[in-house]
Amino acid sequence: MSTMALAAVMIATVSCKDGNKKEATTPVSTEMHQETMDDKTDMTMGNSQDAKAETILTAYFNLKDALVNDDNSQAKELGNTLAQSLKSFDASSYSDDEQNELNDIIEDATEHAEHIGESDIKHQREHFKTLSKDMTDMVAITGTSMTIYEQYCPMYDNNKGGAWLSMNEEIRNPYFGDKMLTCGKVQREIN
Repeated sequence: MSTMALAAVMIATVSCKDGNKKEATTPVSTEMHQETMDDKTDMTMGNSQDAKAETILTAYFNLKDALVNDDNSQAKELGNTLAQSLKSFDASSYSDDEQNELNDIIEDATEHAEHIGESDIKHQREHFKTLSKDMTDMVAITGTSMTIYEQYCPMYDNNKGGAWLSMNEEIRNPYFGDKMLTCGKVQREIN
């Protein structure tokens, strides 16, 4: 039984490493990134709600970086910062359906950010998985002027996998930190 488990881990590790090599040599992603960056320069934020959504995303990215760096105390602090940013978000400028959906997302994301603010790093990463889904759902409604990469690690959570958002195309895994820093792949580019 342990031999089978070891073989499964080795296969998953090798496939994860192979996936990173393939992405690094694909010139198409560089071209797509450049086109998106050119498009981004034409966009401007329309109102203060857009700025608040960007503030929430920036707080999320800072939290992700703390988890990448295995920094429990900084992640606690940044989880609390994110919770405060989420609480200050006002969805009133969106349609009724969008307001309802955003309010549900914000409520759930705030709860996870608060848990991150008081947990050990393993528990922080568990909450970060759901928080990342909430942030993806929020961006789907609010949009963003930033280029964001949705990244995915197939090995997190007993091989159920976990996604996260990043401002950088380069993989820096918040679920494993230093143990498996570059394990993962870019699933899609947002914006």
